[in-house]
Amino acid sequence: MAKPRVLVIDDDKTIADTFVMVLNVSGFEAKAAYSGEEGLQLSRDHGFEFLVSDVVMHPMNGIEAAIEIRKLLPTCRVLLISGTNDTTSLLAEATSRGFEFDILPKPVNPTALIEALKED
Repeated sequence: MAKPRVLVIDDDKTIADTFVMVLNVSGFEAKAAYSGEEGLQLSRDHGFEFLVSDVVMHPMNGIEAAIEIRKLLPTCRVLLISGTNDTTSLLAEATSRGFEFDILPKPVNPTALIEALKED
């Protein structure tokens, strides 16, 4: 049985690499990208079942990246991670454009991340 593929996008390389390591030892096949643009390119090159992305990144934030990736991979499940209040307005804008995403608050416990990805 193939492992579910997960793309992790975070401009903090330590966080992205840590999430990838945790996911890879937990039954997933995870890859890291360190910007929204890099994540979008990886999505063009590889199919992913899941996207885990930080929200606050520049120049392309995680919500913009998630929208573009969802356009490429309509069945990709998106889980956003944020530790700022700015996320509310960004999520509202995405919702107004027809996109709804799950969100986990920072700091994210690796167990909570794995449980969120395994939920149906």
